[in-house]
Amino acid sequence: MLRVAVAGASGYIGGELLRLLHGHPRATVVAATSDRFTGRRVDGPHPNLRGHTDLCFVGHGDLTGLDLDVLFLATPHRETMARMAGFLKLAGTVIDLSGDFRLRDPETYASYYETPHTAPELIPSFTPGLPEWHRAELATADRISVPGCMATAGILAVRPLAEAGLIEGEVRVDARTGSSGSGASSGSAGAHAERSGALRVFAPTRHRHEAEIAQATGRTVRMTATGVEAVRGVQVLCHTTLAAGVSEKDVRSAFRAAYRDEPFVRIVAQRRGLYRLPEPKILSGSNFCDVGFAVSGETGTAVLIGALDNLVKGGAGGAVQCLNARFGWPERTGLEFPGLHPN
Repeated sequence: MLRVAVAGASGYIGGELLRLLHGHPRATVVAATSDRFTGRRVDGPHPNLRGHTDLCFVGHGDLTGLDLDVLFLATPHRETMARMAGFLKLAGTVIDLSGDFRLRDPETYASYYETPHTAPELIPSFTPGLPEWHRAELATADRISVPGCMATAGILAVRPLAEAGLIEGEVRVDARTGSSGSGASSGSAGAHAERSGALRVFAPTRHRHEAEIAQATGRTVRMTATGVEAVRGVQVLCHTTLAAGVSEKDVRSAFRAAYRDEPFVRIVAQRRGLYRLPEPKILSGSNFCDVGFAVSGETGTAVLIGALDNLVKGGAGGAVQCLNARFGWPERTGLEFPGLHPN
């Protein structure tokens, strides 16, 4: 049984990590940290855990000496890189869910996060936490960086065609996300009175996840992000130009070749039905990412679609899937929940 801890466990991602890890048959959560809630029970900010744990939050300094096997980091962007050297001393394997070690180029990081990277020497030591494309590396990785939620959906939707040489030119990503993507401390922007009924374009250009999608696909990416009224869920529509002669059959074949054996990626591209294309509503609570497409033969273009629960496959579930891949366990371990319908 692995001894694991979650740093920054009071937010939404931290809560999802605690929920999933408490149900994991091969992990024991021995600590959860929070500067704000130190000494208080974790089922205060995470009431869904009532009756499942008596754990109380501790300070970050209390992680020393716990003999941890794995440390999950749900700590904020920018703050995490400043503390990473200390975090790496606490456990044999560190799985980071912040944005600080996702981008391989420090200058690109500085451009998108508007601050210099303070630990660039550590960046090459992190393996991208996307098992669908990095499974072999994850099997021996002790430092893992889980991609962002919209980046995960975008990469899984675009990369099969990019790898097969079926698209050309830039990719334009129209992303939509629920309010939980803003975090538990989003302030007035996340208040119900401000959020209800809104379709808020909060990143009309240069959302930081566009850099992650570009890095993973080798394409130039332009991304817009809109907040929608849902609490959970991400959906991305990736507008692409197909290479000459590429048919709808070629597109479907590329997706099948990439994902036929994947436990958490489903191809959803049907001609009829209520859920004929990827829809995040039915993925709530699950670790699935549904991908699909629509091809226009007249214009030689395609819309590639990805949908997931931003807190699970786009965050905590993706991290637990990386844990399973790292230790050679079936990747569905602790992640079997199929989602809800109706929801």
